[in-house]
Amino acid sequence: MPALFGIFPAIFLIGVLLISMIRQIDQYERGIVFTMGKYSRMWAPGWHLLIPIFQRLEKVDVRIKAVDVPDQEAITKDNIPIRINAVIYYKINDAAKAVIEVENFFNAVSQLAQTTMRNAVGEVQLNELLANKAKVSENIKLVVDKVSDAWGVDVQSVELKDIILPDSLKRTIAKVAEAEREKQAVIISSEGEVASAANMAKAAAMLAASPGALHLRTLQSINDISSDQSNTTVWMVPVEALKALEGIAKKMEK
Repeated sequence: MPALFGIFPAIFLIGVLLISMIRQIDQYERGIVFTMGKYSRMWAPGWHLLIPIFQRLEKVDVRIKAVDVPDQEAITKDNIPIRINAVIYYKINDAAKAVIEVENFFNAVSQLAQTTMRNAVGEVQLNELLANKAKVSENIKLVVDKVSDAWGVDVQSVELKDIILPDSLKRTIAKVAEAEREKQAVIISSEGEVASAANMAKAAAMLAASPGALHLRTLQSINDISSDQSNTTVWMVPVEALKALEGIAKKMEK
């Protein structure tokens, strides 16, 4: 019996030791195992036994991460100062490289994205940046993805969120847009005047070609005016016609 009482504590200690050695790796994680300071293996999701003192475990989250790149001040190719921010999506393809090759892959990707974003903005003009945000974002993604491959990081996408312009530049752009609209309005109005003049000239030529057409048109106009009794009609009589009437009157007096 005393021997049995001595076995139970030993079993209990062994059980506690085994439980302390168990490490759980979740489905969205990978475990990087270092044995006596050297990388030895990568654990898949599940339960694993870790030898205390001799081995150390680092867990790496392999889910897609979103890094909010803070506002960056940059100058475009045409020397216009702007502020720009973005969001970058990436995931860990090689957990071992992400731990061994770089000290802090999250901070490294963020700093790389900031630098690349400023450089990319400096290579394009403001109009091109505003019109082709998707193209500029793709260029940033290619550069960041190429550099971060050595860290076991796969960049999924880079999206430019906001392009913040100085207030003075916003007012200038608004004036330019307003002037452009006024220009279009004047052009459209002048085109209408040209079309109207062309139609009037065509109508005048048609009336001049028919001797009685102008007289009929005059009678039609008189009829349209006389249909409303509230209208006041003013007839313009040529001076030559008045002189002719005056000459007829003098002859009649003689």
